[in-house]
Amino acid sequence: MEQILINLFAGAVGGGAAGKASPTFDMGTAGNLIAGAVGGGVLGQIVTLAMPAIGASLASGNFSVGGVVANLISGGAGGAILTALIGALKNRAA
Repeated sequence: MEQILINLFAGAVGGGAAGKASPTFDMGTAGNLIAGAVGGGVLGQIVTLAMPAIGASLASGNFSVGGVVANLISGGAGGAILTALIGALKNRAA
């Protein structure tokens, strides 16, 4: 459960940063945070599936700083990527 929360939080932060970094991707604060959280959750889960060592260490209770850092990076990246994609599509259609 901690892993998902970390991914969602990091994704929201990444989405907010990506939206504010470029007016092309900005969907407003709420839109950036929601898209970022979804992207962070999705990419964070994909990274965990691709890297079973991180998931195993979290599931076994051997919670390490490396696992948290990997989740923060993957969640933030996922949030930024999804926010940028949705923002670009939304602004292109407008």
